[in-house]
Amino acid sequence: MNVFVLALFCFCGFVAADEDERLPNKCEVCKFLTVELQDALAKTGRSKEVLEVGEVLDTGKRRRKIKYNTSETRLTEALDDICERILQYSVHAERPGSLRYAKGTSQTMATLKNLVHKGVKVDLGLPYELWDEPSVEVSDMKKQCETMLEKYEEVVEDWYFHHQDQRLENFLCESHVLQISDRECLNEMWKGDVGRKGGDKDKASNSAEEDGADGSTEEEREGKKTHDASEL
Repeated sequence: MNVFVLALFCFCGFVAADEDERLPNKCEVCKFLTVELQDALAKTGRSKEVLEVGEVLDTGKRRRKIKYNTSETRLTEALDDICERILQYSVHAERPGSLRYAKGTSQTMATLKNLVHKGVKVDLGLPYELWDEPSVEVSDMKKQCETMLEKYEEVVEDWYFHHQDQRLENFLCESHVLQISDRECLNEMWKGDVGRKGGDKDKASNSAEEDGADGSTEEEREGKKTHDASEL
């Protein structure tokens, strides 16, 4: 056990050092900005609500009515905390490229927490209650997200009102933010944890898990798997 814990310490030290040097690049920031915004908009896209805009004039002219799902209000509400949502991500250092950023607990952290629960003393140099705080990488991505959104807000608005037939990551990231040589992360797709027991079977078993074929509850199934942002 001592050897195993020491090995984990060495691995975590390597990961920590790597994280300090591996801040998110522009492609990754744009990718997850668009993922989160499209997700936020998808949650309100079927609303039947109708908004009344403008003021009632002395002439008796009525206020103009517009559909919420095509309104500026919907976009404003979606953008309000969009970069804040980036803080829900964790660094999964065992994954390549942009796939290292995903919601849920990484394999490494899950292993360490499991050791703690078994009574093994694990010292990462910070209190246990801070283990789930956003990492340096994730915090940096949030800041870059805010800067990018401020710079390209008009582009996002143009997409929302005139180009929703295109995916936002194509319209924003490919056409406005990134050079051709910087777009590699946009093609990275999640295919399951490499090296995790049963990882090669993840894709085949997804439908069974969603249907509860293994008899587990939804909460239990969520605890067993993590998702790349493209699956959200």
